Amino acid sequence: MDAINTLFPVFFMLALGFVSRIRGWITPEQKDGANAIIFNLLFPIMIFNLMATVSINASHIGLILYAFAAMALAFVIGKLSTRFTGKKYAAFSPYLISVMEGGNVALPLYMSIVGESGNTVIFDIACSAMCFVIFPILIAKQTSTATSTKELCKTIFSNSFVLAVILGLLVNLTGIYGILLESPVGTLLTNTISQATAPIVSMILFILGYNLRLDKKLFMSISPLMLVKTIYYAIVIAGFFLLFPTHMSDPVFRMAPIIYFMSPTGFGLLPIIAPLMKDADDEAYTSGFVSMYILITLVVYTGIVLFL
Repeated sequence: MDAINTLFPVFFMLALGFVSRIRGWITPEQKDGANAIIFNLLFPIMIFNLMATVSINASHIGLILYAFAAMALAFVIGKLSTRFTGKKYAAFSPYLISVMEGGNVALPLYMSIVGESGNTVIFDIACSAMCFVIFPILIAKQTSTATSTKELCKTIFSNSFVLAVILGLLVNLTGIYGILLESPVGTLLTNTISQATAPIVSMILFILGYNLRLDKKLFMSISPLMLVKTIYYAIVIAGFFLLFPTHMSDPVFRMAPIIYFMSPTGFGLLPIIAPLMKDADDEAYTSGFVSMYILITLVVYTGIVLFL
């Protein structure tokens, strides 16, 4: 029942977006407008708040570095396996297997089993660095026509996601954000950010559903990349048992990397890789991959509940 309570709202918003396109309730232009509001204005606020409030413990450094290395290697493997996964989508498919949706899938599923615990957030630190710092830089270099390092740097550091990460970490590490939260304007700041970020997840899921095109051809094109992602992260999870036996001997912690690394692609990645997508078929592939991988997450979650 906990799995249903967690995942049903996700599938509802996906279905609502899908039906809205089929029935013509929302036009492509209206969807693009909502997409611009969410990803260009509101989502960077969420990223800033995540970076500004994340707690980094010295004992977590090894776990964070391992997670980061695993995601970086996933990108390389994605590049090397494009003959198997499909050369048509080679420009962006490696990105799809490199980062996970922690806050909106892994964390609520994990907490539904163990209660109040944020162990999956440890991996989100590595994921955020990869998704919102490394990837925007790679994509800016991949798509930029800049002829000089200065112009390329301008392209990279004018990216709203990169700025959100840098500013968030700056106010976090300097303690400025903590001081603001404890000041008389703390409640005002918290309420404002909550109001700005409240519609983000629902609208991202709606847009995913809107772009989703379910057919046999799409499933067949997605399946190889899903297989690569699943096998690779099963090996990564095994690595946790070898490298961090003390952590993995704790049954509460043990479930965190299993759920996290078997979660779908991070929703926040989609606007970042948007410049690499050329047409509606690319959008359908991306949305289909993210949406369908949630089914694998649900299977893993059910197995954990039954056996762990």
